[in-house]
Amino acid sequence: MNLQQRLLALLADGRFHSGEALGAALGVSRAAVWKQIRALRDLGLELQGVRGRGYRCPRPLELLSADAVRAAVSDQGLARLGGLEIHARVDSTNTHLQRRALAGAPGGTACLAESQLAGRGRRGRRWISPFGTNLYLSLLWRFSASPEGMSGLSLAVGVGVLRALRELGVEEVGLKWPNDVLCCNAKVAGILIDMAGESSGPGYAVIGVGLNLSMPRAAAAAIDQPWADLQGTLGATVSRNRLAGRLIDHLLAVTTTFQETGLGAFMEDWRRYDLLAGRTVRVLLPDREVAGEAGGIDATGALVLNAGGRTHRFASGEVSLRAVP
Repeated sequence: MNLQQRLLALLADGRFHSGEALGAALGVSRAAVWKQIRALRDLGLELQGVRGRGYRCPRPLELLSADAVRAAVSDQGLARLGGLEIHARVDSTNTHLQRRALAGAPGGTACLAESQLAGRGRRGRRWISPFGTNLYLSLLWRFSASPEGMSGLSLAVGVGVLRALRELGVEEVGLKWPNDVLCCNAKVAGILIDMAGESSGPGYAVIGVGLNLSMPRAAAAAIDQPWADLQGTLGATVSRNRLAGRLIDHLLAVTTTFQETGLGAFMEDWRRYDLLAGRTVRVLLPDREVAGEAGGIDATGALVLNAGGRTHRFASGEVSLRAVP
């Protein structure tokens, strides 16, 4: 481990540690400790400093561990896992895996990061990615069909995320078309899929999942929509490593099934947990807005909207969806 990682390991218990004690444990000066403390704060990690007491994380910190993540993946999932990377920080896990895909990384490679410097959401939005508190996960999947044949993949992935959360005891969770997972009507997770490949041949998808586990309030100030995190929803601590392992396991199962059946195997679950079906919604297009009643999804994963006596269908790349209160 480098100096920063060793310092994090000492601070992860949530207790106060003096600069002198940290320096002695690390074999560096107090000035060097302060420099690393400042660098960790720049990454978005909440660290308290109190004169006469030292430094601490306001809450115990569970750093990501490859061994602990793998321990939460089933034997079947481990057989499908092409590799597991854990980084202290990346620009974004999706962007990193896109580079790895071009360099020949095998399908089933998963990437986790403690923080993202340029986390991405759908339609170019920023994904707030503070250090060491939430999950930033991407999975590389190589497929034999054309990218056009992957319609509905983000919806299938949403079902996989929901299954993992319900398995861990999160009951008040549902799906919002096309790629959001909500707890108590606030966003707890988002999905971003980047695809590349030949128009009539094989390609790859990088499936990204950002999940709020224990969002620091300082970081949350930059979020411009209702949000939730699992710790607040459950009122209990959730293991980041176990959650990461279970998500990877479910995503590997989703891609395997989707390769064989397409969206069909996930339609029943999607419709069961669709939070907007039957509700009045607004569909926001680049040049106009359409209001109507959400009618669920069709076999391709397109949104069905009933408006003005007509049935409309919208693909996920075109639009944003808002519920009408």
